[in-house]
Amino acid sequence: MVLAPLCFSPPLLSLPSPLLSQRIGDEADGTMPGLYKWRLVIAYDGTNFKGWQYQPAGIPTVQWHIEDALLRITRQDRKQLALVGSSRTDTGVHASAQVAHFTTTFNYDSLHGLHSAMNGLLPKDIQIREISAARPEFHARFSTKSKVYRYKIYNEPVMDPFHRLYAYHSTYRLNPQAMREAAAFFVGKHDFLSFGNVPSRNDGTPCTVKDIFRFDINESDAILELEVEGSGFLYRQVRNMVALLIQVGKEALPPDIVPKILAARDRKALAKFTFQTPPHGLCLMSVKYDPETLKPPPFSPSVSFGRTHSVCRCKLPFY
Repeated sequence: MVLAPLCFSPPLLSLPSPLLSQRIGDEADGTMPGLYKWRLVIAYDGTNFKGWQYQPAGIPTVQWHIEDALLRITRQDRKQLALVGSSRTDTGVHASAQVAHFTTTFNYDSLHGLHSAMNGLLPKDIQIREISAARPEFHARFSTKSKVYRYKIYNEPVMDPFHRLYAYHSTYRLNPQAMREAAAFFVGKHDFLSFGNVPSRNDGTPCTVKDIFRFDINESDAILELEVEGSGFLYRQVRNMVALLIQVGKEALPPDIVPKILAARDRKALAKFTFQTPPHGLCLMSVKYDPETLKPPPFSPSVSFGRTHSVCRCKLPFY
């Protein structure tokens, strides 16, 4: 069965001239001039998806599904939408608050209808938590100040089936205090070449220096939660850091192994001691921005957090 485009034509505002300040007036951020920009906060269960990033031939990724919904609702093409995510999460990785932005050639006077339409079209393991107008200078990826990731470990001999899709199962009794001592070595500005693949900046210079603001390890019954916040992360850096902490938790390695591997600046140095942890324990918890960047443009529609419903009480005659 071929699905016809969804008939959803958002009303355009009769715009006073000050509202034109919301329009994107140049191509500095990679978008066409004369467009309106919108910010999404997205939650998804990554189990059934090949990561965030769009892939051709209908491969099921989170970005593909969101673009498909927006294409049907807005009747624009992919180039006009220019959907960008803050983090290109890997296959099987989850997100509680992924942030993305897209553009339209028209404005909305209300975002509630768009919000309902998107969540109605998206699969149930992807949902839009929030939609808001964004300033022209806002960029979901390049405007970030920090990102927070959490990795869950289920530390009991028998795995709880209710955690199997969202936590790594360790049958080894882990030592959380030793893991905390090791995690403290990650905090600060370091070259993380040993812990991830190397992206490149536009000038072609490798960028492997990242600033880790905190690395917390919390215990809750059988669950260990390893939560790290940093300025940014290399590809699979978080999972590789967690893998080393697990070896320290097993007491197979001392906590001071961390600075030695950091100093080596060689991924082979890490491979000698540990394995790669599976993706399903990892979740993108939040993406943080400068508050000024998140301020809405003048005269923009109010933020949509989704509609709530209430029961209408009927007044019945008393007999």
